[in-house]
Amino acid sequence: MASKIGPEHLFNPGTEVEAAGTVLGTKISIPALLPQGPAKEWLEQRRATIRPWANFLDQRRFGKPRNFGELCKRLVRNVEYFQSNYVFVFLGLIVYCLITSPLLLIALAVFFGACYIIYLKTQQSQLVVFGRELSTAHQYGLAGGISFPFFWLAGAGSAVFWVLGATLVVIGSHAAFHELESGDTDELQMEPV
Repeated sequence: MASKIGPEHLFNPGTEVEAAGTVLGTKISIPALLPQGPAKEWLEQRRATIRPWANFLDQRRFGKPRNFGELCKRLVRNVEYFQSNYVFVFLGLIVYCLITSPLLLIALAVFFGACYIIYLKTQQSQLVVFGRELSTAHQYGLAGGISFPFFWLAGAGSAVFWVLGATLVVIGSHAAFHELESGDTDELQMEPV
C-alpha cells in the first residue's frame, strides 16, 4: 500500500506515510521532561484535537469576508474549530521569543536553576533563614525574587506583551480571513445591516 507523499500528509497528524518500506508517523510528541499532571494532560488533549495543518494553512481557503456579520461569524467559528492549532501557534511564538532573546534565556536559566536547587535542598531538609524555617512556597517565592532583576534586565515584560500582541494579530488575521467549512455556513445566515 503506497500512499502519496505530499503536503497534505506532512501536515496531517493522523496520517502515516510509507516510503521505501518504512513507516513514518507525523504526530507531534510532547517531551517526557514534562511532569505528569494537568499541564501534560492538557497538552496531550490539545495535540489529540489538532486539525490538519494542510487545511489550516491552505491558501485557497483565505478570502475577504463580505460583511461585518460574516467577519464575526468567521472569528467565532474558526477560533472554536482551530483552537488546538492556535495553541501551538501561541507556543511557537513563545519559543521564537525565547530563542531570539539570549538575556531572557539567561534569566529563565537562573530562575529554573534556583528552583532546582530549592527542590534538591527540600529533599534533604528545610531551608532555615534568620532562624525561621521557610515553607516550599516561600522558597520558590524567594527564587522568583532573586531572579526578578534578571527578568527585568532581559525585558521580560516587553516580551510578554510582544507575544500577546503577535498572537492576537496572527490568530485574529487567520480566523478572520480563513473561510468557514462548507457544513458551517448552512447553520446560521446573517443578513447584512
